[in-house]
Formats: sequence, C-alpha cells, structure tokens
Amino acid sequence: MEIGWMCYLRQRQVLVFFVLLSMFGVGAELGPYSVVEEMEKGSFVANLGKDLGLGLTEMYNRRARIIFQGNKEHLQLKVQTGDLLINEKLDREELCGPADPCLLYFQLLMEKPLEIFQAELRVKDINDNSPVFTEREMILRIPENSPLGIAFPLSNALDLDVGSNNVQNYKISPNSHFRVLTRKLSDGRIYPELVLEEELDREEEPEIVLTLTALDGGSPPRYGTAQVRIEVVDSNDNAPQFEQPIYKVQIPENSHVGSLVVIVSARDLDSGVYGKIAYTLFQPSEDISKTLEVNPVTGEIQLRKQVDFETVQSYEVDIKATDGGGLSGKCTLLLQVVDVNDNPPEVTMSALTSPILENSPEIVVAVFSVSDPDSGDNGKTVSSIQDDLPFLLKPSVKNFYTLVTKRALDREERAQYNITITVTDLGTPRLKTQHNITVTVSDVNDNAPAFSQTTYTLRVRENNSPALHIGSVSATDRDSGANAQVTYSLLPPADPQLPLASLVSINADNGQLFALRSLDYEALQAFEFGVRAADRGSPALSSQARVRVLVLDDNDNAPFVLYPPQNGSAPCTELVPRAAEAGYLVTKVVAVDGDSGQNAWLSYQLLKATEPGLFGVWAHNGEVRTARLLSERDAVKHRLVVLVRDNGEPPRSASVTLHVLLVDGFSQPYLPLPEVAAAEARADPLTVYLVVALASVSSLFLFSVLVFVAVRLCRRSRAASAGPCLAPEGRFPGHLVDVSGAGTLSQSYQYEVCLRGGSGTSEFKFLKPIIPNLQFQSTGKEVEENPPFQNNFGI
Repeated sequence: MEIGWMCYLRQRQVLVFFVLLSMFGVGAELGPYSVVEEMEKGSFVANLGKDLGLGLTEMYNRRARIIFQGNKEHLQLKVQTGDLLINEKLDREELCGPADPCLLYFQLLMEKPLEIFQAELRVKDINDNSPVFTEREMILRIPENSPLGIAFPLSNALDLDVGSNNVQNYKISPNSHFRVLTRKLSDGRIYPELVLEEELDREEEPEIVLTLTALDGGSPPRYGTAQVRIEVVDSNDNAPQFEQPIYKVQIPENSHVGSLVVIVSARDLDSGVYGKIAYTLFQPSEDISKTLEVNPVTGEIQLRKQVDFETVQSYEVDIKATDGGGLSGKCTLLLQVVDVNDNPPEVTMSALTSPILENSPEIVVAVFSVSDPDSGDNGKTVSSIQDDLPFLLKPSVKNFYTLVTKRALDREERAQYNITITVTDLGTPRLKTQHNITVTVSDVNDNAPAFSQTTYTLRVRENNSPALHIGSVSATDRDSGANAQVTYSLLPPADPQLPLASLVSINADNGQLFALRSLDYEALQAFEFGVRAADRGSPALSSQARVRVLVLDDNDNAPFVLYPPQNGSAPCTELVPRAAEAGYLVTKVVAVDGDSGQNAWLSYQLLKATEPGLFGVWAHNGEVRTARLLSERDAVKHRLVVLVRDNGEPPRSASVTLHVLLVDGFSQPYLPLPEVAAAEARADPLTVYLVVALASVSSLFLFSVLVFVAVRLCRRSRAASAGPCLAPEGRFPGHLVDVSGAGTLSQSYQYEVCLRGGSGTSEFKFLKPIIPNLQFQSTGKEVEENPPFQNNFGI
C-alpha cells in the first residue's frame, strides 16, 4: 500500500505539468484512445490518419511524429499507414500508481505545415496484482477486561490494482471471540478492524492466533493473508487519548532535514507502566517512513529528508500512542507542503530547422515548449530572446512557442546566429533557464563577382617573349561555396579587326593575363578588351572590366634616310657656287625613325669629308652648310659622309654619302664624278629614262622661269623708271623638303627673284625666302642671303 501510494503521487505530479492542448491553429483534439495494460509490443491502438482524414502518404510527407513528455516512447506511429501501435508493454501501476483513470497525454506533431494535436491514452487496469500485507504477522496485546465491541485496527493490505481490482473486503478465520470489520478512509483506502464480540479470559486462553485474509474485486478475485497473534494481558482500562484528533501543519518545501514538523501529545489516566505512552507512526507508507520520524517519548515529529512540492504536495499519516498495558489511541497528521520557487523553467525543443536559406522571409526556425513544475506565480513563465536578432518568438498553443524570422536574412551580412532562449518564471526569487541554439544561413547566389578595378592598364615592352605574364585581373564574390568560385574569360573585342585571340589569353582560375606572341610597337601601340568574371552559381552571375594594354617602344629601328634617296640609283650631286658665303645651305639630310619618343630623336654628324672644315652639318636638322668662304684652291668635287643617330639605348645609326660639286655658275656644265659615271653606266635602262625625263622637265621649267622673269622685267622697265632691282609680280614657287627631329617632313619656302642691272651682265640672286612658313627648329635663324653670281644665260 505504501509503495503504490508513493508511485501515485509521483505520476500525478508529472501529469499535472504534462500539458499540450490543441493543435496549432485548430481547436480539435484526438481520441481519447484506450488500451489494456500489459498488451504486447506492436498491438494496434488506432489509425490516426483516418481520424484526421488524411491520405496514406500525407502523414509521411508531413513528417508526423509522436511526442511524449520526458521523451518517453510508449507509442509508435507508422507514418506509412497512420497506425498507432504499442511500442512497449505498459504497466498501469508503474505509470499511474493508484490514480484512476490512468491517462497518458501525448502530442501528434506534423511539420509541413506545422500542426500540433493533443491526444490522450487511457490505460485500463487488469487484475494482475494480489493484495499484500506489509506486516506478515501482527501482534496485538489485548487486556482481558476489554469491553465488548471494542475495535482494534489492523494493518491493511496493499493492492497495486485500482478500482474493483483493489482490496474490497477482509475476512478473519473462524473463532469465538472476534470478527473483522472493513473500514474505508477518506483517501479511499480500506483497512480492517478486529472487533471483540466475546470477553477474553487470560487464564483460559492466553493467546489466540487468527488468519486475516484480504480479497480484491477481480474476477477471479485475488487474495493475500497475514497472521494475527493476540496476547491477552492483564487489565488496563484506560487507553491513551490525544489532545487533538487531527493535526494540520504546513511546512515549506525547502525545510532542512531534521526540521521540527509538530509535537503530538496524548494522555493516559492509568498509572505506572500502564500510564507510560510510546508514540509511533501508524501504518506509514514507505515514502512517509523515509520522510518523517517521531520521537517515541516526546512525540516530536521531524523531517528525515527534504520534501519536494513538485513530487508530493501533502502527507497524511496516523500517529499511534500506546501505553504500557497495550492500549492505544490515534490521531491524524495532515502535512501540507508549501511551494517554494526552487525549480527553474524547463525548455523542450521539439523541432529545429538549420541551416535556413537566405532571402526567405517568415521561416519557422524552431518549435519548443516551456514548463515549470512549480505552482502559482512560481510556475508562470516569460520567454524571450536577444533584441538585436532578426528573429521573433510567437506563442503557439499553451506553453508552446515558435521561433520565426522577422525578415529575409542575408548570409553575406551574417552567416550564423547564436540564439539564447531565456525563460524566466514569476516567482520570488525569479529563476531562469537559458537554452542556446545555433542557426546557420545557407547561401543563395545573389552577389555577382566584383572586380577590384573597373579599368586595368597594363604595360608591356615590344619584342616580348611569347606566353609572357603581363598582368592580372582580380574579382571577388561575397557568396560562399560554388557561388563564390570565380572564373575569368575574355569578351569579344569591340573592334572585329583586332585579333584578340592571338594576342592575349587569360587563366580562367586566377585571372592572370599572358601575351601569346611578340608585340610590335610600330604595328600596334595599344589595344583594349573586356574581361568577364562569372561565378559558378545557378543561375550564374557575372561582371565585366576593361583592360587596356599599352605596348612600350623599344629601340629596334635604325634611322632611315629619305633624302638623299638610297635606292641604288645614281647618287645625287649637290651644286654649290664658289661665290657662296659661309653658312650657305648646300642641302638637307632627311631621315626618319620608326620608333617613338627619345628612340626617334635624331642627331646628325659629319663623319667624313674630302676637305675637313669646309662643310658642316647641323646636329638637329641635318642641314649641310658651308663653314667658310670658298676659294679657288678648294677642290671641285667633294664627298661627304653624314652619320644619322637616334637617341635610344643602345643607339642605332645610319650613314649617307653626299657628293658636292663646286661651280662658278649655273651655266657651267655638270661634270660627273668618275664613280658617278661608273654608277650611271651600271644603271639599268629604266633609271636612265627616268633621269633623262627628269632633266628634260627641269630644263623646260628653268627655261620657262627665265623667260617669264625676263618678260616681267622688261614690262616693268617700260612702266617705271630704272631701279636697282626689279621684282616680279608673282612669287617664284620653290619647295625645300625638310625633316624635323621627330622624323616628319616640315615646311616649304617661297623665294623671290631679283635682277640687278649692270653693263651687259646681270646678277641672279636666289634662295632668299620671302615668307618662311616655319623657322628652323634648331637655330631659329633665317638663312643668310647668298652672294650673287654671274648669270651666264645673258639675261
């Protein structure tokens, strides 16, 4: 009986706090369902699919499962069929103790979408336990002068079954002195009393042995027996009496072991040994025996162990006072345990979703329940999470909560959240429980790769070796995994004429750029193309950047002389009048350089001369001028070698040979040099024809000019008085080819022709610029006027 009562109190306490009311969003319940205890594992209970009106696969697809308080697994759900089966043998006495009916609450949780159903399972009792007496032998000392009808309480039998299967009746073996009565306590327990029906005579029968039988109401009934040994003693006509029949006491659950509960007191009017009273706990249960103890002399009742309101809320026990003569009296102790806030709330996690996709709003992250075994305000709870998180706690059914996202999450902003669920009760002092969960955010390809620069400028020197690494582009992606793996590729060039595929290539993994062939600055100074960076997400995202490649010049081109021409034909001879003054412009060496910058800056130097000191070359423009006045002793033919050098590193150069012939005037026949004649003799017929044609055209042109000048002078002499110089109305067109330091042709000159009158002869002044388009770059000075020489044409 004591063991069953203790189990009953524990199971009842668990059932009080095992609460799950209605399904999420629907106020319906399932069941109730009932089974008989001790059924075999796998026994059929019910079909939940039919009760909910669901198809065969719907419960499987919605991930339905059974949840018991404390993670018990009494039942098993076959989601394929919806059948609810026994998962283990159910012992009603172990589960519920003396409580009747025996109800087990469970929940049906379906996740997609989230629904929670409350259900209960009633475990029916069978008569599988026989009554058992805690005392196999009871000894009673009854005075011989005991009055008829006096009742002596006996120890009751315990039956773990409930209802009609519990103890219903007591019987005593046949005898002439006693009968047994069955009494019922306020808590429903049944105990026997031995009633004296015939006076005792110690001298005739000092001891009586009887058999007490306890019967339950099962079919067939079970029974248990105990022996009652009665010792007949001498007369003791006063039994102890307590001051109070009932002692009601309250004690806090946090009282220490050894704390005084109450002091009971009884009086006996007898004297001597019959007046001495001993106090004992009358038929205590096992739990009460472990919890309370009584001082047999003083009647002080103390705690043997600490009480717990959440386990047992109250205790009821009888206190027996027995005198030396064997007479006894009883009182009842009602001990009420007062709740103290000594239990923190409990958090039970039912479902947790992690990781969750970014950019998805209103996702149910977790489902959990909160319980507190305390009572009143001590059992009321408040749940919360950190304020700085994009999550929200929503109450569901009673003491159930769902954790949802406030907004769409961004993995690039934060990839993981550590959420602390804090549950605080309302007791004094307040107790709290913290439950930590970690939620990770999975990546979605929502970020395109970003280049470190929108435009890259790379420089590579010409004549590079093939497969030369000329630079790199770099792009990063804020996503993760395959969404952040970047591959590089070249975009088709805007100019279809640009052979980009043969110029550069790119490493798809790291963005390194390589020149596929040797570049030539003179052919391609710069080119531009696009680079694409794409991730490996689905769908893939990409971005673009522009790359400009500048080819740097290398001094790989020697100067090239345009004038005098170097085409293998007969060399050109320059005519210089002997009357030329110092600084007279003989000719100008024109050269160009295919390079650029300082590699194309040309300088001129007189390398060899037939007569050193007679001619000089201006270093910056290649003009060959006389260095002094000519004399009759100077040779007629001169050979000059001019060196043209660029400013590169190392410098490159070219040379040209000039032939200069000193003449007394333009009428003097041209005398070719021996080597020139030899060259002319070797020239091919085409060259001879070209020379003849050029000479004919030049002669005709010169003759036309002279005639034109003569006519103009004659007309002017008639119209005006004679003057020192007659200038023609028109301008004499003449052109001089010049090459600047950068290797380009420069400017042209216009000259005037004047005739100076004299006695039978005229002097011809020429090469005097009227309007120079551009001054010489090297000196900035005009060419000095050449001295006149005699015109042998008779004009």
